[in-house]
Amino acid sequence: MPIEEHVVRFDPIESRDEVADLHAAADRIVAAVEALLFVASEPLDTKRIAKLVGEDEKAVALALQRLGEEYAERGIVVREAGEGYRFATSPLVRAVVEAYLLPPKTTLSVQALETLAIVAHMQPVTKSEIESIRGVNSDSVVSTLLDRNLISEAGRKDVVGRPMLYETTRTFLESFGLRSLEDLPSLELEPGQPLELSLP
Repeated sequence: MPIEEHVVRFDPIESRDEVADLHAAADRIVAAVEALLFVASEPLDTKRIAKLVGEDEKAVALALQRLGEEYAERGIVVREAGEGYRFATSPLVRAVVEAYLLPPKTTLSVQALETLAIVAHMQPVTKSEIESIRGVNSDSVVSTLLDRNLISEAGRKDVVGRPMLYETTRTFLESFGLRSLEDLPSLELEPGQPLELSLP
């Protein structure tokens, strides 16, 4: 699927020469942008890419659009994640890649997903706040989520005892296919209904 968020639309006041210059700039940098996405260990935003390739963000957005269209039907696609862009496995081949890469047991337990949902919706949040919602000790699941880099420590709360605060990570966004926390589903619970993380 093309990167719709950065489809470049030209202002009517722009001259044909300006539009031609923009396309020429995108032509010059598209290979460099492709290489940056290939080697980057984290999503790159348009501002950083523009600085690295020495062009403005409009040219970068157009280059990203072209790459998104070029890779749309391949095993690797350009994905917007964590407020940046990166190469990622296409959903069309996800199963076969996971079969190759993932160890036998990689799924999160219901308890871990429940805890992750609480952190995602209430962050930053302390372990005692998590436990007050879940009603059980959460040491083990918090430790699991930290080990998998789905949550991280976010400083200490300014109350007695200064408990540790937790928040979700960029890995969390990427793992669940979210561009930002604004993409989280709304949280509407009936009394007694368990809290669950239901994401694509």
